[in-house]
Amino acid sequence: MAVEWVYSPTRIDWVVLSELYKLAPLGDKDPNDLKTAFGNSRYFCFAFDAGKLVGAGRALADGVDCSYICDVAVLPSHQGMGIGKTIISKLVEFSSGHRKIILYTAPGNESFYRRLGFKRMRAAMAIFADARQALDWGLLYED
Repeated sequence: MAVEWVYSPTRIDWVVLSELYKLAPLGDKDPNDLKTAFGNSRYFCFAFDAGKLVGAGRALADGVDCSYICDVAVLPSHQGMGIGKTIISKLVEFSSGHRKIILYTAPGNESFYRRLGFKRMRAAMAIFADARQALDWGLLYED
């Protein structure tokens, strides 16, 4: 497999990216919302196999203090091949120079990110638009 790496969203089909997130599974993300989210991000990494989008990720960053890596997804058919690791590694490389690089993950994936140099934070807080879903997915603690 020869993966083509792309670092710009200019040729992304947002409907195809939305489908990738459904299959990964990272939830149901509207194509127009993805276009807006990626359009407001600073760094991007897309993986293509034979012209097919198989992986994606982005980072919101301010250029100095904080870079937040988010929306990293790989098609199930391409998981376990190092694509997710490469996406994260590239986004970390792009984010070098920031005082901190942050991400959050679904419960159970912590060891993957630990191998890539991430450490567990002692305190993080969030407000989710759909708090019930975030609780169901194990992203929030019930107080």
